[in-house]
Amino acid sequence: MSNNSNTPKDTHYAKLRRAFRDEKSGGAPAFKPRQPVPPGENVANGLVRLYGLHTVRAALDNPRRRIKKILVTRNAAERLEIADLAALPFQAELVEPRDIDKITGSDAVHQGVLIEAEALKPKRLDALGDTRLVLVLDQVTDPHNVGAILRSAVAFGAGALITTARHSPQESGVLAKSASGALEHIDQVEVKNLADALGQLHEAGFQTIGLDSDGPAELETSFAGDRIALVLGAEGKGLRQKTRETVTTLARLDMPGAIRSLNVSNAAAVSLYAARAFLKRG
Repeated sequence: MSNNSNTPKDTHYAKLRRAFRDEKSGGAPAFKPRQPVPPGENVANGLVRLYGLHTVRAALDNPRRRIKKILVTRNAAERLEIADLAALPFQAELVEPRDIDKITGSDAVHQGVLIEAEALKPKRLDALGDTRLVLVLDQVTDPHNVGAILRSAVAFGAGALITTARHSPQESGVLAKSASGALEHIDQVEVKNLADALGQLHEAGFQTIGLDSDGPAELETSFAGDRIALVLGAEGKGLRQKTRETVTTLARLDMPGAIRSLNVSNAAAVSLYAARAFLKRG
């Protein structure tokens, strides 16, 4: 039977002695964390920088997107199936990942590709066409949330995302990366006055449903008609009072658990699913 009398303190000092011997003999180097790289200069006025494989692939496939420049690694070019950079109708450079880090900062998950492009022009509210489902955001400002909402909106077939010109995030790499390509697949409408815009939606035959955790009715029992606009407010604040007074209906998501509210992007996804299910029955 072995008699191991080593204590945790003995083991600790043994590790220190071994590390000292390794360093002295030129052996295993001490771990040095990678130093973060801050973002570089801002993009030129009127342009946006978009990055990530899904984001850039969707932008390349969007005829409305006017791309000025692409920086791409060899691996990312292969994954994007870009065989000949010289054949692209805009400036293209083959780079190393660290070259993109210097522009986006090392915290950005760029996956080896970045484009500079003109921002997409928002559409007018009267250009909604015959879409039956839209999302309206009442001063939701977090680009991660808005990007996730865009992704859900496209997944569930919403025809447009309506936001206010102020107190809403502008198109950016963070928003587009969170949207995972959805930015290129849905019309975005900017309005100056949300209450007026809701009135125009009513005139166009939309039922506007404001999501509120204290809404008097469950969402699933609130749907009516064949055109629905789901209205969601910012984290914490929720819908503004004027918005609450203007929507057709205030409704809540039925949540029997201990938590009574969801992140706004999760609430958008659940609401879109329910609205789509109702419209399919009509």
